[in-house]
Amino acid sequence: MAILVDYNQVILASLFASIGNHTNIDIDENLIRHMFLNSIRANRKKFTEEYGEIVVCCDGKNSWRREAYPYYKANRRKSREESEIDWNNLFNIMNTIRSELKEFFPYKVIHIDHCEADDIIGTICHDHGTELNIGAEKYLVLSGDKDYIQLQTYENVDQYDPIRKRWIRNDNPDKYLKEHILKGDTGDGVPNVLSSDNCLAIGERQKPMTQKRMALLHEGPAAMDEETLRRYHRNKMVIDLGEIPNNYKQQIREEFDKDKSIGREQLFNFFIKKKLKNLITDIQDF
Repeated sequence: MAILVDYNQVILASLFASIGNHTNIDIDENLIRHMFLNSIRANRKKFTEEYGEIVVCCDGKNSWRREAYPYYKANRRKSREESEIDWNNLFNIMNTIRSELKEFFPYKVIHIDHCEADDIIGTICHDHGTELNIGAEKYLVLSGDKDYIQLQTYENVDQYDPIRKRWIRNDNPDKYLKEHILKGDTGDGVPNVLSSDNCLAIGERQKPMTQKRMALLHEGPAAMDEETLRRYHRNKMVIDLGEIPNNYKQQIREEFDKDKSIGREQLFNFFIKKKLKNLITDIQDF
């Protein structure tokens, strides 16, 4: 059992929901800390009875995907450089809050170099997922990221978007994953299987993925020429959460299996120190 929190996704989605289009404002550490902790409090209170305890899953530096596919998220880096937001300051604040969670809170915080939250959540769900829900321990993915839909092949894995406050569900997660691999993921700089590796990074238009082409490619690798098949494997490697390298899976398992020795006794003093007065009254929910 666990509530698997996609730390970076939840904290950034909370921030952007709060500031809207006002991207030239100064980033306030206290505001971000309060927003994230209040989200943890509310969702733990709502879900802990059914899904167990919070596990905070964080993005590490230098994703292994970038080593395997150099254009991974390259377009995202470019848009950050053009943004009014001070991303360095924002990431420093997120690192500070992550360290505080590790030091003062009773939750496991998993942060591994070269691994993203997707790798952590994917590994845990693949390890503990079952095709029958009868008597199985349940796992909740707390994130608005639809990449996790593929994990709903397991009956004991659910997903909830804490920002929009709605369930993310799909009747055919296997088909969703297959189409996701074929179509690619523009947000992560991954083109469709008909387009060159660097097309999104250099701003080139992708070759259109028509319904006719999609239907043909759905037949599988046998229907693909050599280059399309290579691109299919390119996309599968970075999108399919079953493709995480074994050495990283092992590190994730070791961190997940560790006991957290810190209890709730440090929370009150931490809330006082950080002037989190509004949360002290609900300290029992943490």
